[in-house]
Amino acid sequence: MSIWLVMLMGGAITFGIRFSLIYLFGKLHIPETLRKALHYVPPAVLSALVFPELLLHHGVLDLSLNNDRLIAGLIAVLVAWFSRNTLLTILLGMLALFLLQYFF
Repeated sequence: MSIWLVMLMGGAITFGIRFSLIYLFGKLHIPETLRKALHYVPPAVLSALVFPELLLHHGVLDLSLNNDRLIAGLIAVLVAWFSRNTLLTILLGMLALFLLQYFF
């Protein structure tokens, strides 16, 4: 029973935090410079999550052709550049990673 209580309370707290920010963002006047700055938060967070996975191998910078994740990431970037299709980018990037790890 305590696990369910913790899960419900965690969900309620998360919902409360997110809802309050959305509610306040709609009621308060946000300066245009802050709006422009907030526009860059999602790409910055995504980059902070993705680049260490692509560039670091066991905590060491690996820019060699033996880095399967880097090669698969570059393939995914090319697919994204030409197709502009997120699902196709994810699928072909994961396929490239699988094939590189399986065959090399």
